[in-house]
Amino acid sequence: MDITRNATRSVQIGNSVLGAGNPILVQSMCATRTQDIPATVAQVNALHLAGAGVVRIAVDNKKDAAALTQIAQETDATLSVDLQENYRMAELVAPHVHKIRYNPGHLYHHERKKHWTEKVQYLVDIAGKNDCAMRVGVNCGSVDPAQLDKHPKEDSISPMLDSAFEHCAFLDSIGFERYCVSLKDSDPSKVIEANTRFAKTRPEIPLHLGVTEAGMPPEGVTKTRIAFEQLIGHGIGDTVRVSLTLPFADKPKEIEAGKTIIEDIYAGRVRSVVAFDPNKLNIISCPSCSRVENEAFIELAHDVKEMSQYAEDHNITIAVMGCRVNGPGETDDADLGLWCGPTTVNLKRHGEKLGAFPYDKILGKLKTELDELVLQRP
Repeated sequence: MDITRNATRSVQIGNSVLGAGNPILVQSMCATRTQDIPATVAQVNALHLAGAGVVRIAVDNKKDAAALTQIAQETDATLSVDLQENYRMAELVAPHVHKIRYNPGHLYHHERKKHWTEKVQYLVDIAGKNDCAMRVGVNCGSVDPAQLDKHPKEDSISPMLDSAFEHCAFLDSIGFERYCVSLKDSDPSKVIEANTRFAKTRPEIPLHLGVTEAGMPPEGVTKTRIAFEQLIGHGIGDTVRVSLTLPFADKPKEIEAGKTIIEDIYAGRVRSVVAFDPNKLNIISCPSCSRVENEAFIELAHDVKEMSQYAEDHNITIAVMGCRVNGPGETDDADLGLWCGPTTVNLKRHGEKLGAFPYDKILGKLKTELDELVLQRP
C-alpha cells in the first residue's frame, strides 16, 4: 500500500527517532512491579529483544525511582518513564531514562494550588537538563477536569483534544518541541476520530497510537487493528503500542502484534471488514503494569471473559481494571466495572459502587449483575 505519512517533526528518544518519516516504532510497557528489580529487568530485556523501540516503566514513589536507577544499568533498551500521579518523581528518574510521559489529567493530584503550567515547566526543565523527550499522554479515563466541565457529558473526545491542544500550545510557547502526543480510548472508533482531528489541526506533532485497555487476544488485537488500519493507512501515527491483558511471560506478544499489524497495513493486507461490533458484548481490560497490586487481576480478566460468553449477543460493556489509579475513572462508563485492589475487587454498575468483594467471590457477584442486565436488554 502506498502511504504518504504526515510530515511530522522529528523527536529524538535515546537512539530512536520518532516522526519525520522514520519507521513507526513499536513499544510496550512493563507489567511487573518496578521494585521487583530482577523481574522488571527480565521483562525490559525480553521486550527489547522482541524489537521494542521504547520500553515504558511506571514510577510512583521514591522506592520505584531507586529501583529504576538499578534497572537502567542492566539493559540497553530505550527507556520511558510513566510518572503516574506524582510528577515530582521526574527529577529522580530523568537521569536514567530517555523519555518522560505525563498525563495532563494526573497533574492535579499533587500540589493542587499550583497551576498546571508551573508543573509542566518543571518537567520541561528536568527533561532539558537530562536529554529527555516527553510524551503528553491524554487518556479517556483521566481527562483534565477543567476540560470536562466545558463539554456535554456525552462528548468524551473534545475534552481530550482540548487538553492536548492546550498542553502542546504551552510547550511550544516555552520553546520545547521535543515531544509527541497520545490520545487513547478503549473504543477504536473514538481513537480514530480523536487522532484524525488532532492530526488535522497539528499535523507536525508526532502521534503515539494505541487503543487503551484493548483487552485480551484475539479481540484486543482486532480492536487495535481497526484503529491502526484507519490511522496509519491515512499517514497518521509515528509510534504504536498494542495494550493487551497478558501473563507477564507473554508481554513480548504486544510487540509481535504491533509489528504484524504495521506490516499488514503496508502490504495492503487490511482487515477492517472484521469490525468491532458495538452491539455485542464488549470486554475492556487494561494491559497490566507495575501499579497492579495483585497479579490475580490477569487471571480474573480471563475468567470474566470466559464466564460472560453467554451474553455475547447483548450490547453490554464490562470493564476489568487492575489498579487504583485508572480503575475508578475508567470503570464509570461501563455497564459493569471491576477495579482490583490488593485483596478485594470493587464492583460497579453504571458507575455506582456496589461493594468490594474477595477475589474468590467477585465472579459470582458479577454474574448476578450480568444476568439482570441480560434480562433487561433485547
